[in-house]
Amino acid sequence: MAQRKAIKLLEAGASLVIVAPALTEELTRLKDDGMFTHKARTFMEDDLDGVFMVIAATSDRQINEEIAARFNGLINVVDSPEQCSFIVPSSVTRGELTIAVSTSGASPALASTIRQELEAMYPDGFADYVSFLRAYRQGVLDSNADVELKDALVKEAASKTAVEAVRDGRLEGLKARLLGYGQ
Repeated sequence: MAQRKAIKLLEAGASLVIVAPALTEELTRLKDDGMFTHKARTFMEDDLDGVFMVIAATSDRQINEEIAARFNGLINVVDSPEQCSFIVPSSVTRGELTIAVSTSGASPALASTIRQELEAMYPDGFADYVSFLRAYRQGVLDSNADVELKDALVKEAASKTAVEAVRDGRLEGLKARLLGYGQ
């Protein structure tokens, strides 16, 4: 869980310090690539000095509670929503598309299960689809077509039929059909 949260923060451009006696294989690789700073030890109170945000994700509930009691900033305590000042949703990202799921701390495991289902429902091809939609929509809006036609074209490009075409691997055919309307 801590690895997943760390990777999401790194993807968002966070400057990260991980305090842990050991790292997972993936986190070790990222550390070796210079992606974050690692303090190879257990938590010490001065680890909170000058910190903007903390995610307490140790396997020791007592240490997590100690961190929460001592930190006054943004804090997420894994498996303890009542000690959090924010909750991190489980999310799926496909290019410019981000889908987030939260149970408001009631069941992170359920949020994770739903996220896994969403990953299957929205495969990697959706990144290209959303990128295409950005350009397509702008082209339609910039066109000389009347407002009703523009609205219809934009809605068709994001319709259930279009989404199903992307899921079925028919993005290129969808693009050709949509771009053919403007001909």
